[in-house]
This record gives sequence, C-alpha cells and structure tokens, in this order.
Amino acid sequence: MRWEGRRQSENVEDRRGIGAPAMVGGGLFALLLMVGLMFLGVDPQQAMGISRGLAPAPQPRAQVQKQQANDAGARFIKTILAENEDVWGKLFPPHFEGRYVPAKLVMFTGQVQSGCGMASASSGPFYCPMDKKVYIDLAFYDELKRKFGAPGEFAQAYVIAHEIGHHIQNQLGISNKVQQMRGRLSERDYNKLSVRMELQADFLAGVWAHYEARYAGILDEQDILDAVNAAAAIGDDKIQKQAQGYVVPDAFTHGTSQQRQRWFLYGLKTGDPKLMDRAFEVDEP
Repeated sequence: MRWEGRRQSENVEDRRGIGAPAMVGGGLFALLLMVGLMFLGVDPQQAMGISRGLAPAPQPRAQVQKQQANDAGARFIKTILAENEDVWGKLFPPHFEGRYVPAKLVMFTGQVQSGCGMASASSGPFYCPMDKKVYIDLAFYDELKRKFGAPGEFAQAYVIAHEIGHHIQNQLGISNKVQQMRGRLSERDYNKLSVRMELQADFLAGVWAHYEARYAGILDEQDILDAVNAAAAIGDDKIQKQAQGYVVPDAFTHGTSQQRQRWFLYGLKTGDPKLMDRAFEVDEP
C-alpha cells in the first residue's frame, strides 16, 4: 500500500502512554514528609535528592508526544483517516444529501476512557457513537498479524475503514434506530440485528476501498487480498472456534468470515453507498 507522503488527518488524539492521574493530596504528603525529616535532623533537600536518584527522571509528556507523533504507526493512522475523510467528503453529499462530518480517532495504550465508558485494548478497535470517536490500541495490529494471521498494511486500513463505516451509520441515524430496538427484541434477535450493522460497515469499508483503488491509485491486488483476509480472520465463527473450540451461531454479533468477506467485496465491486441498505433487506446477509 503506497501511503507515505500523502495528507495526514488532524482529527487524531494521541493518548498513548498516558498513565493514571496523580493522586490528590500528593503535594500535602510531600510537605509533611519534609517536615518530618527536619525533626529527625535530616536535610530534606539531600533526602529528596537521594530519592530522585533511585529512578531516572521521566521524560516530559510533551517530548513523549512529539516522539510518538512522528512514529510510523501514527503517520499511517493519520494518513488512512485522511483518505477516509477525502472519499466520504465527496461521496456523502450527493448520496445522503448532507455534509460529511469527520470522526475523531483516538490512539491509546492498554485502556481508555471513552464517551461510552472505560474500555480496554482487549475489546479491539471500536467506535463510540456517544462522542463520535474511533478508538484503537495500535498493539491490535500485532495481534491481527500474529494471532489472526492477517498481515499487510491494507488489512490494518480495512479495520479503520470499518469503524468509519459505523460513524457513517451514526451520522445517518441508523445506530440510534438499532439501539432503540435493544429492549424490544430478544438477545438472539438483537444479535442478528447487530450482525447486519457490522456487515453494513464492512460494505462501507469496501466502498471506500473501491474509490481508493480506482482513483487514488495506492492499492494493488495484494492489498485487496490482505483486506479480504482480515475480514475473514475476525469473523465470529473463526474467533469462537479459536477461543472455545466450537461455534454458537445465536451468539454471533459481527457475522461469519464468509459474510464479512462477501459484504466487503460487494462494496468494493459496486462502489455505491446507496446499496448499504441491502444489508438489512436481504433474508440472509
């Protein structure tokens, strides 16, 4: 995938490496410690200097952020997000009669506080409709390659495009309509509705890939194969089989490997966003 040197999005928040907030009262504790040392006849400055010498001084947060902002992972994320912004900025108005409002993307490490609550990296990349942000721990890409056998840069790009598909669903009001059905349906039936949402997002990722391949000229046949492989790698059936040794179709929430491949390729082939509703209309998506 030929992404280097292309525009990078500014709609990215880098929260990697942010530790827990400092404890309230830390300053008061330090003051009391210094007073105690004085009563014991110890030079507080000398004692605090020894304490500081036990561990290296941490890098300033601004310096860490500057280093991270220039790493290859951050540049890739920002470029792929920009590519999505450019494509949907052109497609959204004529097809959906409105202006596309770009999503924010948050890079984090380990766990993150989102508008949908606290989430950990183990849940994988996700989109929060409450704050309209995509969240991703870049370590997921290592897992995608190592655990799921889906290497390649466009496999990584597909993951972002899928989450942007959820952002489009949110902007169109689809996410809210589906969420309103949660209390009206059984868990089994709601899972089926969730599967259709996910496959529709796969379709939209395919539409984006269609325009990247046709007009941007940054994709080749191997890139498409990488994306198809990634779609198959994170199918519910494959993940369940790998995790527990058997498959429970009623518990599917994202679709089978075959379904995810099929809907991505359908979007790739047609390039028509208006066909996205077929994910909810066909009997067997």
